[in-house]
Amino acid sequence: MAEAAVHPAEPEDIDQIARIQVETWRAAYTSLLPEEVLAGLDQAEIAEVWQETVKQGNATVYVATEGTWTVGFCAAGPAPDTEIADVDGKLPEDADMVGVIATLLVEPRWGRRGHGGRLLATAASGLRAIGLSRGVVWVPENDDVSIAFYERAGWERDGMVRTLDAGGRPLREIRLTGELNLRLT
Repeated sequence: MAEAAVHPAEPEDIDQIARIQVETWRAAYTSLLPEEVLAGLDQAEIAEVWQETVKQGNATVYVATEGTWTVGFCAAGPAPDTEIADVDGKLPEDADMVGVIATLLVEPRWGRRGHGGRLLATAASGLRAIGLSRGVVWVPENDDVSIAFYERAGWERDGMVRTLDAGGRPLREIRLTGELNLRLT
């Protein structure tokens, strides 16, 4: 087995991050997103967004590799109020101690090899290093694999649900939360 690692994203990682997002969404989200949305994903446009995030975004982007292959990525940073407020807009008492996992994707063909766990552990460590103690993540409510992944890390559903417009189709997401001292099992 080739060596697996995680490192903060560099500008030369951007094209691979965009490729992973497009390929993973097209493979894993066919039941969640309309076909025209998936077909319309523009890798070059997505790369521009990630370029800005890596250069000056509020999140830190991490990249997972196995040997010479880039196999996944994660973006994490302090949680904006909109990510942690309750249904009435009220913030939790620990709002200034909460980070968000904005995205965590591993190409399906590289799944079940520990890359997701390494990415989450590295992101959690980075969030702890800036003084945060709890994290949140929003996951499509029908994405059983991702929900189970976060639950194995000790995170729990907190009862919050939101509905996004996914190309004219509603996409319901649930929020999970947990301590940043992970217990990956």
